[in-house]
Amino acid sequence: MSNTTNPPVKGGAIVYLAVDGAVKAAEFYHKAFAGELARLYPPDDKGRTMHAHLYINGSSVMLGDFYPEHGHPVVAPAAFNVTLTVDDTDAWFDRAVAAGCTPKMPVSDMFWGDRYGQVQDPFGVIWAINGPVKK
Repeated sequence: MSNTTNPPVKGGAIVYLAVDGAVKAAEFYHKAFAGELARLYPPDDKGRTMHAHLYINGSSVMLGDFYPEHGHPVVAPAAFNVTLTVDDTDAWFDRAVAAGCTPKMPVSDMFWGDRYGQVQDPFGVIWAINGPVKK
């Protein structure tokens, strides 16, 4: 992978996560959400990377480690979720749980007409999985 060429950014609003262990998170997101690594800056001497870029479900998801010395302190994720709109909610949910996510809200048919569930990844991020009701 070249460090001189930026891959195309996919999607409208782009998620950029700060996590403790961005390289491990990128590897985990590959397993849990079929993430495809587009770019990864090499880790520094402390094992942190400033930027990883993945494609998940047709959109870009970017992440990096915390850098307290540059004004990015370690804080737990809060007050948001990453929502994936998929064709098969159950399959995405089951794959995420099998990879190591913790179920937060089991998949069920919702009042708005879709199937929906939530998982939390080992880095503290909550992922909402939403798709059509099975017929």
